[in-house]
Amino acid sequence: MPKVKGPQFNDRDIANDLLATEKYLTNNYNDFAREASHRDLHNLVMGILNDSHQAARDVFNLMFKNGWYNLTSTTRQSLQQTKDQFTNYQAQFPYSGEMH
Repeated sequence: MPKVKGPQFNDRDIANDLLATEKYLTNNYNDFAREASHRDLHNLVMGILNDSHQAARDVFNLMFKNGWYNLTSTTRQSLQQTKDQFTNYQAQFPYSGEMH
């Protein structure tokens, strides 16, 4: 029988919480930066946004190193199918990438 995790927080739980928090923060700082009307405020928030992205990346790297964030491998054929799918979607856009 696999061992069931208890209710106490472990290092993986803390890292998951940190990553989720950084993702939340970067999303909100992104909105803030986009809508800041004052140049200095915009620049300040962009610095904070970059710091938050770096913190998220650092937590991701820690989780990946410890085997807590798994990525699945794919095949070249699967990548090509996904590319083709989105290329077909793009062809359906009314302006097909033309800027007006």
